[in-house]
Amino acid sequence: MTFETTVPVRYRDLDPMSHVNNAVYATYFEEVRTAFFREEVGIDLADSQAALASLSIDFRAPIQGTGTVRAVLEVTDVGTTSLTFGYELHYEDRLVAEGETVQVAIGEDGPEPLPDPVRTAAQRHATE
Repeated sequence: MTFETTVPVRYRDLDPMSHVNNAVYATYFEEVRTAFFREEVGIDLADSQAALASLSIDFRAPIQGTGTVRAVLEVTDVGTTSLTFGYELHYEDRLVAEGETVQVAIGEDGPEPLPDPVRTAAQRHATE
């Protein structure tokens, strides 16, 4: 089961050619991840004990001008200490980017097991 939200394309996201700057796509991933934690886990991402371990983005098409991006998140793997999220960004009914992040639960001494509320929400959204 996927999780979706919309993200506004702000004027500040644009480069001089009115394209969304490539680094901003990672921010859009972060915004859907933040919404997932808030709405599905019931906590703020900042309170999740999760650190970003890796990020990859495949750009498919430019986002030009302001508007709204439909951001889709899918949990592709639930590990002992980590979650892998897959993403799709759509603008004007067109796939503009795909990507993946790995979040790792971090404690004082390094990686630790995912908190139960995070694991439960992630498993509910995990792909089969």
